[in-house]
Amino acid sequence: MKLLLRLVRRSPEVVGSPWALLLSTASILVWLALGPLVDFSDAWLVFPATATSIGAFLIVFLIQYTQNRDTAAMQLKLDELIRGLTDARTHLVGLEHLSDEEFAEIADEFDRLRREQGRAGRGAEPTQ
Repeated sequence: MKLLLRLVRRSPEVVGSPWALLLSTASILVWLALGPLVDFSDAWLVFPATATSIGAFLIVFLIQYTQNRDTAAMQLKLDELIRGLTDARTHLVGLEHLSDEEFAEIADEFDRLRREQGRAGRGAEPTQ
């Protein structure tokens, strides 16, 4: 399991590298060069479609894993910042774990605060 996790954590760096682009371009050029040698057979035509489908299928899960990991890291960093502020409402730490109803209640509260602050800000503007 540790080997798999290490491989998955390293994969985005490899897949997104210039070397990966070079390798995929070279693969396409080799495939095109082989076309005349195999008389542009059906198998020659099917191979890139199959390879692309398999690659896309695997990359979807890799992207999802990477996004989940990045989001979790960002949440932990934000939680640390919230805890470090003396006037912050620390009950917002772990907000991503609330139910949809609880999340909506807090969003409504922030919307109400924004509207109240907007009204207070407009009232403080000098009139000419």
